[in-house]
Amino acid sequence: MKKILAIQGSDLKKINIKTDTTLLLANEAQKRGYKIYYYEPQNISFLNGKVIALCRHIKINYGKKKFFTSLKTINFNLVNSKVILIRNDPPFNNRYLYTTFLLNHISKKVKIINHPFAVRNISEKLFSINFTKYMPPTLISENLKEIKIFLKKHNSVVVKPINGFSGNNVFLLKTFAAGKIKKLLNTHNHLFFQKFLPGVYKGDKRVFIIKGKIVGAISRVPKKGSILSNMSKGAVAKLTKLTKKELKASKEIGRLLIKNNIYFAGIDFVQEKLIGDINVTSPTGLAAYRDLSGKNLAKFFWNNI
Repeated sequence: MKKILAIQGSDLKKINIKTDTTLLLANEAQKRGYKIYYYEPQNISFLNGKVIALCRHIKINYGKKKFFTSLKTINFNLVNSKVILIRNDPPFNNRYLYTTFLLNHISKKVKIINHPFAVRNISEKLFSINFTKYMPPTLISENLKEIKIFLKKHNSVVVKPINGFSGNNVFLLKTFAAGKIKKLLNTHNHLFFQKFLPGVYKGDKRVFIIKGKIVGAISRVPKKGSILSNMSKGAVAKLTKLTKKELKASKEIGRLLIKNNIYFAGIDFVQEKLIGDINVTSPTGLAAYRDLSGKNLAKFFWNNI
Protein backbone atom coordinates (compact mmCIF):
# COMPACT_ATOMS: atom_id res chain seq x y z
CA MET A 1 0.00 0.00 0.00
CA LYS A 2 1.24 3.49 -0.85
CA LYS A 3 1.92 5.72 2.11
CA ILE A 4 -1.00 8.12 1.75
CA LEU A 5 -2.06 10.50 4.50
CA ALA A 6 -5.59 11.78 3.97
CA ILE A 7 -6.44 14.90 5.93
CA GLN A 8 -9.99 16.08 6.53
CA GLY A 9 -9.31 19.74 7.15
CA SER A 10 -10.67 23.26 6.86
CA ASP A 11 -10.20 25.73 4.02
CA LEU A 12 -6.48 25.87 3.21
CA LYS A 13 -6.80 29.55 2.31
CA LYS A 14 -7.67 30.37 5.93
CA ILE A 15 -4.70 28.59 7.51
CA ASN A 16 -2.30 30.64 9.63
CA ILE A 17 0.97 29.18 8.38
CA LYS A 18 2.87 30.32 11.49
CA THR A 19 0.63 28.63 14.05
CA ASP A 20 -1.23 25.80 12.29
CA THR A 21 -0.83 22.35 13.87
CA THR A 22 -2.31 20.43 10.92
CA LEU A 23 0.34 21.88 8.62
CA LEU A 24 3.08 20.89 11.07
CA LEU A 25 1.78 17.31 11.25
CA ALA A 26 1.41 17.09 7.46
CA ASN A 27 4.92 18.39 6.88
CA GLU A 28 6.42 15.79 9.21
CA ALA A 29 4.42 13.04 7.47
CA GLN A 30 5.66 14.25 4.08
CA LYS A 31 9.26 14.02 5.35
CA ARG A 32 8.52 10.37 6.18
CA GLY A 33 7.42 9.59 2.65
CA TYR A 34 3.68 10.14 2.85
CA LYS A 35 1.72 11.61 -0.02
CA ILE A 36 -0.71 14.22 1.33
CA TYR A 37 -4.32 14.04 0.13
CA TYR A 38 -6.38 16.92 1.52
CA TYR A 39 -10.17 17.29 1.53
CA GLU A 40 -12.81 19.37 3.30
CA PRO A 41 -15.82 17.82 5.09
CA GLN A 42 -18.26 18.70 2.30
CA ASN A 43 -16.15 16.63 -0.11
CA ILE A 44 -16.64 13.23 1.56
CA SER A 45 -19.29 10.84 0.20
CA PHE A 46 -20.59 7.30 0.52
CA LEU A 47 -21.08 5.48 -2.80
CA ASN A 48 -22.02 1.80 -3.18
CA GLY A 49 -20.22 0.74 -0.01
CA LYS A 50 -17.19 2.97 -0.49
CA VAL A 51 -16.27 6.12 1.45
CA ILE A 52 -14.75 8.47 -1.09
CA ALA A 53 -13.50 12.05 -1.01
CA LEU A 54 -12.65 14.61 -3.63
CA CYS A 55 -9.06 15.25 -2.56
CA ARG A 56 -6.29 17.59 -3.56
CA HIS A 57 -2.91 15.90 -3.74
CA ILE A 58 -0.70 18.61 -2.28
CA LYS A 59 2.97 19.12 -1.63
CA ILE A 60 3.80 21.01 1.57
CA ASN A 61 6.30 23.85 1.16
CA TYR A 62 6.79 24.43 4.87
CA GLY A 63 8.10 27.84 5.89
CA LYS A 64 7.35 29.44 2.55
CA LYS A 65 4.65 32.02 1.82
CA LYS A 66 3.12 29.69 -0.76
CA PHE A 67 3.01 26.85 1.75
CA PHE A 68 1.51 24.20 -0.51
CA THR A 69 1.41 23.23 -4.16
CA SER A 70 -1.61 21.48 -5.66
CA LEU A 71 -0.40 18.56 -7.81
CA LYS A 72 -3.73 17.08 -8.88
CA THR A 73 -7.35 16.51 -7.83
CA ILE A 74 -8.50 12.93 -7.33
CA ASN A 75 -11.72 11.18 -6.34
CA PHE A 76 -10.08 8.94 -3.75
CA ASN A 77 -11.32 5.83 -1.98
CA LEU A 78 -10.32 6.68 1.60
CA VAL A 79 -9.87 3.02 2.56
CA ASN A 80 -6.65 3.17 0.52
CA SER A 81 -5.13 5.67 2.97
CA LYS A 82 -2.54 4.48 5.44
CA VAL A 83 -3.66 7.13 7.94
CA ILE A 84 -6.55 9.63 8.03
CA LEU A 85 -6.39 12.73 10.23
CA ILE A 86 -9.64 14.42 11.25
CA ARG A 87 -8.45 18.00 11.57
CA ASN A 88 -11.25 20.30 10.44
CA ASP A 89 -11.95 23.13 12.86
CA PRO A 90 -14.99 23.19 15.14
CA PRO A 91 -17.89 23.84 15.59
CA PHE A 92 -18.95 20.24 15.93
CA ASN A 93 -22.07 20.70 13.81
CA ASN A 94 -24.19 18.28 11.76
CA ARG A 95 -21.66 18.19 8.92
CA TYR A 96 -18.89 17.30 11.36
CA LEU A 97 -21.17 14.64 12.87
CA TYR A 98 -22.01 13.10 9.50
CA THR A 99 -18.33 12.78 8.54
CA THR A 100 -17.66 10.80 11.72
CA PHE A 101 -20.39 8.31 10.77
CA LEU A 102 -18.97 7.92 7.27
CA LEU A 103 -15.39 7.53 8.47
CA ASN A 104 -16.44 5.09 11.15
CA HIS A 105 -17.54 2.76 8.32
CA ILE A 106 -13.87 2.24 7.37
CA SER A 107 -12.28 2.65 10.80
CA LYS A 108 -11.43 -1.06 11.10
CA LYS A 109 -9.44 -0.92 7.86
CA VAL A 110 -7.65 2.45 8.20
CA LYS A 111 -5.91 4.17 11.12
CA ILE A 112 -8.01 7.30 11.81
CA ILE A 113 -6.88 9.95 14.29
CA ASN A 114 -8.73 10.82 16.34
CA HIS A 115 -11.04 7.82 15.98
CA PRO A 116 -14.37 9.03 14.50
CA PHE A 117 -16.46 7.17 17.10
CA ALA A 118 -14.45 8.83 19.88
CA VAL A 119 -14.67 12.28 18.30
CA ARG A 120 -18.43 11.87 18.03
CA ASN A 121 -18.95 10.64 21.58
CA ILE A 122 -16.53 12.85 23.52
CA SER A 123 -17.98 16.33 23.81
CA GLU A 124 -15.09 18.72 24.34
CA LYS A 125 -16.74 20.32 27.36
CA LEU A 126 -19.15 17.68 28.62
CA PHE A 127 -16.46 14.99 28.83
CA SER A 128 -14.81 17.03 31.57
CA ILE A 129 -17.63 16.14 34.01
CA ASN A 130 -15.72 12.88 34.53
CA PHE A 131 -13.12 14.99 36.35
CA THR A 132 -15.14 17.37 38.51
CA LYS A 133 -12.73 16.88 41.42
CA TYR A 134 -10.17 18.84 39.40
CA MET A 135 -12.58 21.58 38.28
CA PRO A 136 -13.83 24.86 39.79
CA PRO A 137 -17.53 24.95 40.76
CA THR A 138 -19.45 24.18 37.56
CA LEU A 139 -23.04 24.30 36.38
CA ILE A 140 -24.35 22.98 33.04
CA SER A 141 -27.94 24.02 32.66
CA GLU A 142 -30.78 25.79 30.84
CA ASN A 143 -32.65 26.50 34.08
CA LEU A 144 -32.68 30.24 34.77
CA LYS A 145 -33.42 29.74 38.47
CA GLU A 146 -30.41 27.43 38.88
CA ILE A 147 -28.24 29.86 36.92
CA LYS A 148 -29.32 32.80 39.10
CA ILE A 149 -28.55 30.88 42.32
CA PHE A 150 -25.15 29.77 40.96
CA LEU A 151 -24.22 33.35 40.05
CA LYS A 152 -25.34 34.70 43.43
CA LYS A 153 -23.17 32.10 45.19
CA HIS A 154 -20.01 32.69 43.13
CA ASN A 155 -20.35 36.42 42.23
CA SER A 156 -18.37 36.21 38.97
CA VAL A 157 -19.04 33.40 36.51
CA VAL A 158 -17.67 32.51 33.07
CA VAL A 159 -20.32 31.45 30.55
CA LYS A 160 -19.56 29.22 27.54
CA PRO A 161 -21.68 27.46 24.91
CA ILE A 162 -21.26 23.65 25.04
CA ASN A 163 -20.25 23.51 21.38
CA GLY A 164 -18.34 26.79 21.43
CA PHE A 165 -14.82 27.14 20.08
CA SER A 166 -11.95 29.64 19.84
CA GLY A 167 -13.35 31.71 22.70
CA ASN A 168 -16.46 32.67 20.73
CA ASN A 169 -19.49 33.66 22.83
CA VAL A 170 -17.50 33.29 26.07
CA PHE A 171 -18.06 36.10 28.54
CA LEU A 172 -17.74 37.05 32.19
CA LEU A 173 -21.01 37.46 34.07
CA LYS A 174 -21.09 39.53 37.27
CA THR A 175 -24.80 40.26 37.41
CA PHE A 176 -27.78 38.17 36.38
CA ALA A 177 -28.35 39.41 32.81
CA ALA A 178 -31.49 37.41 32.07
CA GLY A 179 -31.93 38.77 28.54
CA LYS A 180 -28.38 37.98 27.49
CA ILE A 181 -28.56 34.51 29.02
CA LYS A 182 -31.93 33.74 27.37
CA LYS A 183 -30.55 34.79 24.00
CA LEU A 184 -27.60 32.41 24.40
CA LEU A 185 -29.88 29.62 25.61
CA ASN A 186 -32.15 30.05 22.59
CA THR A 187 -29.15 29.67 20.31
CA HIS A 188 -27.04 27.09 22.15
CA ASN A 189 -29.43 25.33 24.59
CA HIS A 190 -27.47 24.11 27.66
CA LEU A 191 -24.70 26.47 28.71
CA PHE A 192 -21.52 25.84 30.69
CA PHE A 193 -21.09 28.06 33.78
CA GLN A 194 -17.96 28.12 35.95
CA LYS A 195 -16.75 30.14 38.89
CA PHE A 196 -14.40 32.79 37.51
CA LEU A 197 -10.72 32.24 38.25
CA PRO A 198 -8.82 35.57 38.14
CA GLY A 199 -5.58 33.70 37.52
CA VAL A 200 -6.59 33.55 33.86
CA TYR A 201 -5.27 37.10 33.48
CA LYS A 202 -1.78 35.63 34.03
CA GLY A 203 -2.49 32.88 31.52
CA ASP A 204 -3.96 29.42 31.27
CA LYS A 205 -1.99 26.23 30.64
CA ARG A 206 -2.56 24.13 27.52
CA VAL A 207 -1.29 20.57 28.03
CA PHE A 208 -0.59 18.35 25.02
CA ILE A 209 -1.44 14.67 25.39
CA ILE A 210 -0.36 12.18 22.72
CA LYS A 211 -1.09 8.47 23.11
CA GLY A 212 -2.09 9.06 26.72
CA LYS A 213 1.22 10.73 27.60
CA ILE A 214 1.90 14.32 28.67
CA VAL A 215 4.35 15.56 26.06
CA GLY A 216 4.47 19.31 26.67
CA ALA A 217 2.65 22.44 27.80
CA ILE A 218 2.42 26.14 27.06
CA SER A 219 0.85 29.04 28.89
CA ARG A 220 -1.35 31.41 26.88
CA VAL A 221 -1.62 34.92 28.32
CA PRO A 222 -4.70 36.92 27.26
CA LYS A 223 -4.27 40.39 25.88
CA LYS A 224 -4.84 43.18 28.40
CA GLY A 225 -8.40 43.38 29.67
CA SER A 226 -9.44 40.04 28.17
CA ILE A 227 -10.23 36.70 29.83
CA LEU A 228 -9.78 34.79 26.54
CA SER A 229 -6.57 32.78 26.39
CA ASN A 230 -7.12 31.66 22.79
CA MET A 231 -4.25 32.69 20.53
CA SER A 232 -6.83 33.44 17.84
CA LYS A 233 -8.10 36.14 20.25
CA GLY A 234 -4.69 37.75 20.70
CA ALA A 235 -3.23 35.71 23.56
CA VAL A 236 0.55 35.27 23.67
CA ALA A 237 2.14 31.87 24.28
CA LYS A 238 5.07 31.15 26.60
CA LEU A 239 6.66 28.02 28.04
CA THR A 240 5.41 26.73 31.35
CA LYS A 241 5.77 23.83 33.78
CA LEU A 242 2.98 21.82 35.34
CA THR A 243 2.41 21.66 39.08
CA LYS A 244 1.96 18.35 40.92
CA LYS A 245 -1.82 18.83 40.89
CA GLU A 246 -1.85 19.54 37.15
CA LEU A 247 0.38 16.54 36.44
CA LYS A 248 -1.86 14.25 38.47
CA ALA A 249 -4.99 15.45 36.69
CA SER A 250 -3.36 15.32 33.25
CA LYS A 251 -2.16 11.75 33.76
CA GLU A 252 -5.61 10.61 34.84
CA ILE A 253 -7.25 12.37 31.90
CA GLY A 254 -4.65 10.93 29.53
CA ARG A 255 -5.39 7.38 30.68
CA LEU A 256 -9.12 7.80 30.07
CA LEU A 257 -8.57 9.45 26.70
CA ILE A 258 -6.40 6.64 25.33
CA LYS A 259 -8.88 4.12 26.72
CA ASN A 260 -11.51 5.94 24.64
CA ASN A 261 -9.42 5.92 21.42
CA ILE A 262 -8.32 9.55 21.61
CA TYR A 263 -4.72 9.66 20.38
CA PHE A 264 -4.14 13.44 20.42
CA ALA A 265 -5.77 15.94 22.76
CA GLY A 266 -5.24 19.29 24.45
CA ILE A 267 -6.49 20.11 27.94
CA ASP A 268 -6.61 23.46 29.71
CA PHE A 269 -5.95 24.58 33.29
CA VAL A 270 -6.31 27.87 35.14
CA GLN A 271 -5.05 28.17 38.72
CA GLU A 272 -4.43 24.40 38.75
CA LYS A 273 -8.09 23.80 37.87
CA LEU A 274 -9.34 21.99 34.79
CA ILE A 275 -11.58 24.55 33.11
CA GLY A 276 -13.65 22.10 31.11
CA ASP A 277 -12.00 22.15 27.70
CA ILE A 278 -10.73 18.75 26.58
CA ASN A 279 -9.91 19.37 22.93
CA VAL A 280 -10.23 16.27 20.76
CA THR A 281 -11.65 17.49 17.43
CA SER A 282 -8.69 19.55 16.23
CA PRO A 283 -6.18 20.22 19.04
CA THR A 284 -3.80 23.09 18.37
CA GLY A 285 -0.65 24.69 19.81
CA LEU A 286 2.12 22.36 18.60
CA ALA A 287 3.70 25.02 16.39
CA ALA A 288 3.84 27.50 19.29
CA TYR A 289 5.38 24.84 21.51
CA ARG A 290 8.03 24.05 18.88
CA ASP A 291 8.89 27.72 18.46
CA LEU A 292 9.27 28.19 22.22
CA SER A 293 10.95 24.92 23.20
CA GLY A 294 12.72 23.79 20.05
CA LYS A 295 10.92 20.42 20.37
CA ASN A 296 8.82 19.30 17.42
CA LEU A 297 6.04 17.15 18.89
CA ALA A 298 4.96 16.21 15.36
CA LYS A 299 7.89 13.77 15.46
CA PHE A 300 6.57 12.16 18.65
CA PHE A 301 3.11 12.08 17.05
CA TRP A 302 4.32 10.05 14.05
CA ASN A 303 6.86 7.94 15.95
CA ASN A 304 4.05 6.54 18.10
CA ILE A 305 1.37 5.93 15.47
